[in-house]
Amino acid sequence: MNSTSDQATSIRRLHIPNIFWLSLAHALALVAVFHFSSSALWLCLGAVFVLSPLGINLGYHRLLTHRSLKTPKWLEYTLVTLGAALGGGPPLQWVAEHRLHHRYSDSVSDPHDAGRGFWYSHVGHLFFHKDFEDQQELWMSYIPDLSGDSYYRFLNRYWIAFAVLATVPLYFWGGFSYVLWIGFVRVVLMLHLTWFVNSASHLWGFESFKRPNGSKNCWWVGLLAAGEGWHNNHHAYPTSAAHGRRWWEVDSTYYMICVLERLGLAKNVQRPMKKITYLQSGTENSPLTSVFINPKPPLSVPVKAVSEIAVTSNVP
Repeated sequence: MNSTSDQATSIRRLHIPNIFWLSLAHALALVAVFHFSSSALWLCLGAVFVLSPLGINLGYHRLLTHRSLKTPKWLEYTLVTLGAALGGGPPLQWVAEHRLHHRYSDSVSDPHDAGRGFWYSHVGHLFFHKDFEDQQELWMSYIPDLSGDSYYRFLNRYWIAFAVLATVPLYFWGGFSYVLWIGFVRVVLMLHLTWFVNSASHLWGFESFKRPNGSKNCWWVGLLAAGEGWHNNHHAYPTSAAHGRRWWEVDSTYYMICVLERLGLAKNVQRPMKKITYLQSGTENSPLTSVFINPKPPLSVPVKAVSEIAVTSNVP
């Protein structure tokens, strides 16, 4: 491993809080089998395929990370808070790690490098501390557009409290069954669908754009993860609000963005060029190519310019 910055993802010790919460969520999801109700199941699935895409895909990913659209501040805060309450994790760190993933995709400096195998990229990397996440100054350098926001700093620190408090109304609404199914079964399903984007969509599928990384368009992840599985398309044009490019590449998160746009709640929605040319030799004409691929400075060097380009560049 001779990356310019191996320390970014070097494993140092077990990440006990992550192991505890992930183990607890999975254990309680199993207990839910003994407290089944059809209404809890349907509400769980509704939360997985509607609320989770709004909070995580739209709020954390396309809005905060890539700035693929612009919304009123109150709506932005609402979507990101929803993502935190759904158990999406600390939003600032989520954004920083995802920008790092694009910068060093499928290399040893990628936080969930698919080159280390399915298990590591899917969930194994969460079981260990990484130097990158332990050095606040380092990961904050990837989010200069967000690091000064006091509300996001608060949410980043106390997101777990939002996730726990979200289970209280579930108990009064439908009892322990609702807490288990809409709270814990839902979060386990949501997490695994998100993780499949990191693992399956970097290992299996097809390429519409030749990329120097291993990103793939994985159709079943695209369907189950509300459009996030068209990952090769996304890596080719990271700032595009639309990940699906062909008519059959279903992207329900993008459809939600279109609804917000029609309502006047979303503006500056970034879209790829209308006439799509699927390149076999690469996407050298993309202004993002030089940002995400070359050069690759050491991660110890501030990357303010890189993160700014990553979220504001217009897609051709």
